[in-house]
Amino acid sequence: MSSTGDGIHRSGLVARLGLFTATMIVMGNMVGSGIFKKSAPMAEELQSAGLLLICWLIAGLVSLCGALANAEIAGMIAEPGGQYSFFKKMYGRGFAWIFGWAGFVVIQSASISSIAYVFGESANALFTFPRLGPAWEQVSILGVFYPFDNFGVKSFTILTLLFLTMVNYFGVIFGGFVANLTMCLKLLGIGLVVVLGLLWSGGSLGNVSPILANPQAQYDTSLGLFGAMFAAMLGAFWAYDGWNNVTYLGAEVRNPKRNIPLALMLGVGGVVLVYVLVNLVYLYVMPLEEMRAVAKTQNSIIGVEVMRKAYGGGAATLVAVLILLSTFGATNCQLMPPSRMFFSMAREGLFFKLAEKCHPKHRTPSNALILQGLWSSFLVLTGSFDQLSDMVIFASFIFYGATSMGVFVLRRTMKDVERSYRVPGYPVVPALFSLFCFTLVAVTIVQRPRDAGFGLVLILTGLPFYLFWNARRKRLVASGAMQSEE
Repeated sequence: MSSTGDGIHRSGLVARLGLFTATMIVMGNMVGSGIFKKSAPMAEELQSAGLLLICWLIAGLVSLCGALANAEIAGMIAEPGGQYSFFKKMYGRGFAWIFGWAGFVVIQSASISSIAYVFGESANALFTFPRLGPAWEQVSILGVFYPFDNFGVKSFTILTLLFLTMVNYFGVIFGGFVANLTMCLKLLGIGLVVVLGLLWSGGSLGNVSPILANPQAQYDTSLGLFGAMFAAMLGAFWAYDGWNNVTYLGAEVRNPKRNIPLALMLGVGGVVLVYVLVNLVYLYVMPLEEMRAVAKTQNSIIGVEVMRKAYGGGAATLVAVLILLSTFGATNCQLMPPSRMFFSMAREGLFFKLAEKCHPKHRTPSNALILQGLWSSFLVLTGSFDQLSDMVIFASFIFYGATSMGVFVLRRTMKDVERSYRVPGYPVVPALFSLFCFTLVAVTIVQRPRDAGFGLVLILTGLPFYLFWNARRKRLVASGAMQSEE
């Protein structure tokens, strides 16, 4: 049995989250600043209103295919650590560890830092935080890191991260409450933007043209329209990313083999509808050429500019506040789940030992949360998280594709295990998702070989840690101080 009668998992974590909260966590991880920012640069890449909508829809459907594939696996394996636990069953402990290390070093931590920093920038736009003098802002480390640049925003961002870390430290129920509250408010705010946009008398559905490629378009990519579509979809995927994070909470969701698959399907499906509708409103209010002009204007946000055009400065401020709320909620949802993976790695002797502690009173991976919060704060201070995440964004799609391929692996190696849910359209759905992920990785390597190469090197820096921790683990297993399997 994985848990006791009172809902306490053998790891010490406790199941307190229901289906509604799990769904809000899925949606909250996805809905951050991307929907308000990414459409303008995507319009510049694609040069077609119809292709812009198609891009958001394709990226959403691809994400939904991934969620459906993950749902089958989550319906079989309900353990803290999510994909880390999945990969152990699929490909072995070594591959799982690489994923976990990549998540800690940059994929998850940089994502947390990035969305938190957008929250800090949004707050700065409303309140204006103080800055240090030019001499301090020009201080650099190795000519790459500028820790004192925009120090007011960075300090606010770090305080936000530490605050949300403490909220989740004192119980998963508190983090779940923040996720529920902020996601419900976000949906209300987005609904208001959609209604106001569609009611504006100056809008036109004729702006959604051309439907397909613009015959006069000139693309900057070496792969032409094909490359432009993939470049634009990277922006859309950034907005859709995070849907799989709820799987890390396998020990803290009630009836996880039912509720996590349902949360994945409901959450991702709901966000796809929201994103396509919001982009339709953008185009209804603002023709494509105006959206492209916004993309070329520094610090302009398409969601803000659309409302400014339709209803003036007051509506623009409303969207700015909505972005503030959205990024705060997304930071909480991004921060909550990954710590469970580091907690699981530590319990197996394959991570920093202090991270294996489950708080005896609050039933949370307390030290793993603190470690994650401190590292994410360090990335904020260096200002390097955007550079790091750009370098390894393709790596997340390697792991997405590997998870989907794992459906085929587990159908063979765990064929007798009861499945509460089976992916519809098998084998087509997981195969298509895996093919898309690996194609995106290949295109990224062709178009951004330097970033891809640095990203692989960054991930592989963890190998010495793995060799050390794995050797120690084997010694402990041999001496009887640790079980060979959890």
